[in-house]
Amino acid sequence: MVSATVAERGAAWEVAAAVPDPELPMLTLADLGVLAEVEVDGGAVTAWLTPTYSGCPAVAEMAADVDRRLRAAGYRDVRVRLRLDPPWSTDLITAEGRRKLAEAGIAPPRPTSAVAAAGPVPLALGPTRTAAPVPCPRCGGADTEELSRFGSTACKALWRCRACREPFERVKEI
Repeated sequence: MVSATVAERGAAWEVAAAVPDPELPMLTLADLGVLAEVEVDGGAVTAWLTPTYSGCPAVAEMAADVDRRLRAAGYRDVRVRLRLDPPWSTDLITAEGRRKLAEAGIAPPRPTSAVAAAGPVPLALGPTRTAAPVPCPRCGGADTEELSRFGSTACKALWRCRACREPFERVKEI
């Protein structure tokens, strides 16, 4: 087993991290917190993805895109694996990812105050967190209402701002 240098791991990470999410293309997999780890061992690269939920229909496309990008960057032996433990949480969305969501007119989820820098992310099964008020990503108003728990994808809900009357999507917090 040939151990990779920090630079080699970093280079492979940068390639995989730049892959856009197929459902939220304004975000990269790194912005979304789906890219969990990239390992380099000799000539082999393994990218670990933690999907937003185990039944996420975009996982196959994400894996294919990461594989394709790594191979295009010159890596020949590429594996993309799923990691379900610890589970993904909206707390894994980076500050940059939250900014990009808001710029695209999608209300980002709010981080919890107990985000661990490393280690498992606690996940309480039950109703998703609701944080009221949800600021409108268009005008910034706080007078908003949820129209539907289900938006264009399973991870989003449909909201409306009472001030500017504009509808917007919001990433559900889990």
